[in-house]
Amino acid sequence: MPAKGVLVAVTADVVIAGGGVIGTAIAWRAAAAGLDVVLADPVHGDAASLVAAGMLAPVSEALFGEGALLRVNLLALARFPSFAVELEQVTGHRVGLRREGTLAVAFDAGDYAALTRLTAFRRSAGLEAEELDSRACRKLESFLTPDVHGGVLFPGDWSVDNRRYAAGLREAAAVAGVRVVRDRVTAVLTADGAGAVGGADARVRGVALAEGGEIGSGRVVVAAGSWSGAVHGLPAGLRSAVRPVKGQLLRLRHPDGLPPVLTHTIRATVRGADVYLVPRADGEVIVGATQEERGPDLTVTAGAVHDLLHDAMSVLPVTSELILAETCAGLRPGTPDNGPIVGEAGPGGLLLATGHYRNGILMSAATADAAVACLTGRAPAPEWEPFGPGRFLTGEGAR
Repeated sequence: MPAKGVLVAVTADVVIAGGGVIGTAIAWRAAAAGLDVVLADPVHGDAASLVAAGMLAPVSEALFGEGALLRVNLLALARFPSFAVELEQVTGHRVGLRREGTLAVAFDAGDYAALTRLTAFRRSAGLEAEELDSRACRKLESFLTPDVHGGVLFPGDWSVDNRRYAAGLREAAAVAGVRVVRDRVTAVLTADGAGAVGGADARVRGVALAEGGEIGSGRVVVAAGSWSGAVHGLPAGLRSAVRPVKGQLLRLRHPDGLPPVLTHTIRATVRGADVYLVPRADGEVIVGATQEERGPDLTVTAGAVHDLLHDAMSVLPVTSELILAETCAGLRPGTPDNGPIVGEAGPGGLLLATGHYRNGILMSAATADAAVACLTGRAPAPEWEPFGPGRFLTGEGAR
């Protein structure tokens, strides 16, 4: 693997700041489109994408007032299967895509009333949902507690093994010829000077690196997740638009001899608290996840572990027999309206692909399509229009 700062005085068609699933997916597809790509990230592939459940769940996460976000999430879900197939063909490795659907369950009558209201809204948006009583829920998942009040099956929501998927993207990018610099991009450079946004006619000329030196390029993609705002040279409105939202989750493992305890992803509401359990092909179960406004804090807390296990065991008592294999904390890139920031902004040649919040893995394939469209002079899909950087900008930084 390249050492820090090894590509100090090189040039490229495109420099991508950020090596999570978003940045790596863009790098792979841009290189496959014939562009010379350098990806810069000090911990390539070891960021938030490894601390995720891998849910592809636009239906069971659809909320009131987020119609535009639902439309782009559905675009992302429709794109994901063919993207995953191509990724597996390039690398020869499975990414663990599961299509059994998501089963949302309610622990008590109050939880069920809330789920019923959301289900009515989702059906009004044309989404498929099948209401189930407690017995039907347990017929689908026999280890569920008999106390579950009822549930809804969302067959259109899937999941992917996030770690296998991230590893596949890194391998595919390498096969496509993407060069990796294990260093952090500190600033976007323009013709008007280091880190300066410049006037209306300014254009990017590359990036500055934390370990010193620059990478020259006329096109820069900032895809640094929750750290995107730390990159100097972005318009001020964009630097403040992305914030870290902490999430803690657990990885559980089956003891030898215990059969798999889940087939579907379970999204449960337990006395108003949300918890999900996501099965893996290798027998793991992911339990998550908290949502905490604590800034860039990556500590794992006893309270979060307790609450996640308590709620998981409330709906799936057999959880208590699984092995606690790992506790994790990651930072999601949140935005004021919960929507991603994808598109051109500021000096010419600058592209943003960040702010994907809880849906980075779901949106990775569609975001790569949108970014490569911009990089090659084409228009992204119309579903992306509400999520351009311009909604956070005024004056000459807006486009």
